[in-house]
Amino acid sequence: MQCTLRTVLAGAALAALVTGCSLSDADPAHPAAAKPAAPTATAQRPASSTPTPVSGPTATAAQAADAFAEPVPGIAVRPVTGTTVHRDFKRSYLAMDAWTLYPAAGSAGRPLVALVLDGSNDVTSAEMRIGRSDTASDLQACTTPPAEATGTAGTADVGGVRATHFNSSDAAMSHYLSADSYRVVHGGACYAIDLIIAGTRPEVYDPPRTPPFTQDQAKAALASMLAAVHWTH
Repeated sequence: MQCTLRTVLAGAALAALVTGCSLSDADPAHPAAAKPAAPTATAQRPASSTPTPVSGPTATAAQAADAFAEPVPGIAVRPVTGTTVHRDFKRSYLAMDAWTLYPAAGSAGRPLVALVLDGSNDVTSAEMRIGRSDTASDLQACTTPPAEATGTAGTADVGGVRATHFNSSDAAMSHYLSADSYRVVHGGACYAIDLIIAGTRPEVYDPPRTPPFTQDQAKAALASMLAAVHWTH
């Protein structure tokens, strides 16, 4: 490369000072001047993971943040693949949008979070709803199954906390609903956890519609959602 040289004499000593040597001073015909800068290496993005099949969305330990969490003491839900998080309960004709599936008269709880199985529609939907009430009357009746419960109520473990468990179902016209429900008193509050499958009989459509998933797939997905529930203590 050719550079401009300026020579400065100081006494008897001769010093050569080379200045202004840059690509702009280079001979454009020189091969080095035309050589492009080496590209900067960039990290390759990892390929996106394959979506979890609808039959078994699961919470993974690698997902650090909760999908929902209350301050201590309270309830939390780990992320569950194959689901969408909502903060309202306004998707089912029969389930309505109260904080619990079967609220008593004068009940004053509030919805906290709903995990909805991806693909849910008006033919078949599956979701886990979690609501909370701090009122004295709801706390007193929290673990007593409602009149709508079917079969024999029992107990179950939800995230290490004892819960009352019962089943229920409902139907009206062509609509249906079935639910696995859990009631927990924790940290001075009543929690309602309802695993709901609801929809419309596909044969009432013309032509009949195909559900987005089977009942067995919905039940497996709801079990995974329940397994993601834990407590902030």
